[in-house]
Amino acid sequence: MSGEFTYKGAGVDIEEAAALVGDIGELRQSTEAKRSLMQSFGLFAASYDLSDYREPVIVTGCDGVGTKIELLLEHDQLEIAGKDLVAMNVNDILTTGGDPLMFLDYIGIGAIDKVKIKRLIGGMAEHLASCDCILAGGETAEMPGIVPDGVIELSGFCVGAAEKPDLIDPARIEVGDKFIGYPSDGFHANGWSLIRRILEANPGLIDEEEWVQFLAPTRLYHDVVAGLRERSIDIKAMAHITGGGLPENLERLLNGKGADITIPRWELGAVAKVLSFVEDAEAVKTFNMGWGWVVVVPASEAEAAASFHEGARIIGEVDSSGEVKVHVSS
Repeated sequence: MSGEFTYKGAGVDIEEAAALVGDIGELRQSTEAKRSLMQSFGLFAASYDLSDYREPVIVTGCDGVGTKIELLLEHDQLEIAGKDLVAMNVNDILTTGGDPLMFLDYIGIGAIDKVKIKRLIGGMAEHLASCDCILAGGETAEMPGIVPDGVIELSGFCVGAAEKPDLIDPARIEVGDKFIGYPSDGFHANGWSLIRRILEANPGLIDEEEWVQFLAPTRLYHDVVAGLRERSIDIKAMAHITGGGLPENLERLLNGKGADITIPRWELGAVAKVLSFVEDAEAVKTFNMGWGWVVVVPASEAEAAASFHEGARIIGEVDSSGEVKVHVSS
C-alpha cells in the first residue's frame, strides 16, 4: 500500500535535480576566476573570506525579472533572462560603493527541464564572470501543480562588501552638483506590464528582426564604476534607474533637494514604437528613458565623469526645488 506513493510519482524528481547540480558545475566555475568561495561549493550555505577588507560592511539586495519573463520565454531568450536577473541585483549593490561578491538564484518550475535551466544559468554565469561575482549557490524548486507548465519563476540575491570609509553617502549632495547619465541597452527589466499591454493591443508592432534587440538584457554598470574610480572622480551618489524611472530613483538620493533633468527623446530601435503610445509624463516615471545609470558628481568633475564612457552625458543638476523635473527634448 505505502509503495503506491513516491516523491517522483508526485511530480518531483530529486535524482534529476541532483544531476542538474553537477551539470552546471562548469558554468559556475567560470564565475570564480578572480574570487572564490572560502569552502567548497554545494554545502548548505556559502562562505566568503572578508579578511582582505580592513573595515568590511556587508551590502545585500534581491530582485527579479518581473513580467518581462513572459516575453523572454515566448521568444526563447532564456540566457537574457539569466543576465537580467544578475544585473538587476548586481547594479543595486554597485550603487553603495560595494563590490558584488556572491550571487544566488531561485528558479521555480513545474518540472525539471535541464536544458532550460542550464541556459538560464549560462546567462547568469556570463554576466557574473564579467563583473567578478561568484555564483555561490541557489535553489531550483520543482513545484508541480503550483508553477504552471511553460512558466518559470526567477528571483536573485546578491551579497557584496565595501570598506566602511568607501561607502557612498548621498547626504553629501549639494545644490549645483551635476547628474551624469550612462546609456541603457533598452527597457531592461522594468515597465514590461505596460509594454505587454501595448503589444497585446497592437499585434505585429515589433518586427521579427527587432525582437532580440528589443529584449536586450539589463546592462551591468561595473565598467562605469571602475572608470570613475580609476579617474578618482568624487562620486556623491549613484542610481540604478529601474521601476519609477528617473524621478523616483533620483528622489531617493536627494534628501529633499530637487533636480532639473533634460534628456533627448529615446529613439532606440523598436523602443520608439512602444513609446509612441505613451505620454512623456507617464513614460519618464515608468521607464529608464535611455539612461540606466546616473551618477551625481561635483560640477567641476562633470566633464571628466562623462567623457570616458561612450554615450554618457551631463543630463542635469541638483537644485533646491524639492522635486525632480524631467524634460524630454525633441
